[in-house]
Amino acid sequence: MEAEPVYLDYNATTPVAPEVADAIEPYLREHFGNPSSSHIYGQKAKAAVEQARGEVAALIGARPEEIVFTGCATEANNLAIQGVAQVLAGTKRHLVTSAVEHPSVMQPFLKLREEGWEVTILPVDRHGRVNPIAVARAIRPDTALVSIMHANNEVGTIQPIAEIAQITRPKGILLHTDAAQSAGKIPVHVYKLGADLLTLAGHKFYAPKGVGALYVRNGTLLAPLQVGASHEHGLRPGTENVPFIVGLGAAAKLARRRLPKAQVYLQTLRDQLYAQLQAGVPRLVLNGHAEARLPNTLNISFPGVNGHELLEAAAQDLAASTGSACHSGDHAVSGVLGAMKVSAARASGAVRLSVGLYTTTADIDRAARALIVAWKGLHL
Repeated sequence: MEAEPVYLDYNATTPVAPEVADAIEPYLREHFGNPSSSHIYGQKAKAAVEQARGEVAALIGARPEEIVFTGCATEANNLAIQGVAQVLAGTKRHLVTSAVEHPSVMQPFLKLREEGWEVTILPVDRHGRVNPIAVARAIRPDTALVSIMHANNEVGTIQPIAEIAQITRPKGILLHTDAAQSAGKIPVHVYKLGADLLTLAGHKFYAPKGVGALYVRNGTLLAPLQVGASHEHGLRPGTENVPFIVGLGAAAKLARRRLPKAQVYLQTLRDQLYAQLQAGVPRLVLNGHAEARLPNTLNISFPGVNGHELLEAAAQDLAASTGSACHSGDHAVSGVLGAMKVSAARASGAVRLSVGLYTTTADIDRAARALIVAWKGLHL
């Protein structure tokens, strides 16, 4: 039987960790109660939700009551951005974000712009970083919110969130950061970052798809996007997805426990892959910041070829992407690389390789060989 291709698309999604699947299973079969019910079945479910809330809070250095469970990171981003806008619409009319945000951040801002808000979209440098000075220059007395991602999903560049917070906080401007890609890969501590709102995605750190969370700093006012009963502090109505919330809590506990070793392991694999590809592909170019970058992410441009065609040629041995999974079907040049002023030819040859905790050195060797062979075949 032919071996499955090596999976190097962990930034798109991660497999569910066995420990997480084991934690979920009893809440699919035995502990099926509604957390809002007062009887023993409901109270067991409620206790499990609250335990998970505590684990998620511990992962990011928050208080349990500051965690709101959502159906995904997209919902959390929308709740943060549109929730702030609804609360402050009477006194503020300006918002700030960056040119390299995920669509789940950019699209709410564009929607709000259509509704009359002024939106400043900050440029990034050639590494994909926002300059805090640009943030300082952009904010105004009527700025309600600044939203800058913690780490980019395509090139892995880490943004100077703590420096930006030093600018926004004294002026009473709320700061949101999308940490969907960074949680579980690098330390994410809400008070050190200075964030008022922070987004998490379960399926980016070995929990299932369909569950996320929003950190809401105590005292931060948000309007709910939906109305109903008073679940999740009144911000997210609907019966809680108990099994997946339990899974998110288990994944958060795992991530916190293994983070220091995981960082080293991921970076070692990533750098081994880069070294092998550099040896086999002359003029290979790194996209993103060389150091301020996620330890698992390698975005590189192969000269003289199209990235999509390269991955198709290597598909028997490798599963990866050219950029965000949200755009993988349209084959357009990455908007992130465009914002970084990368040339069209270089952007066309870009491939995103993201390793994970289940990647092995043998996987790295096989993936590197496949990419080198595919490149040589296309480059002739």
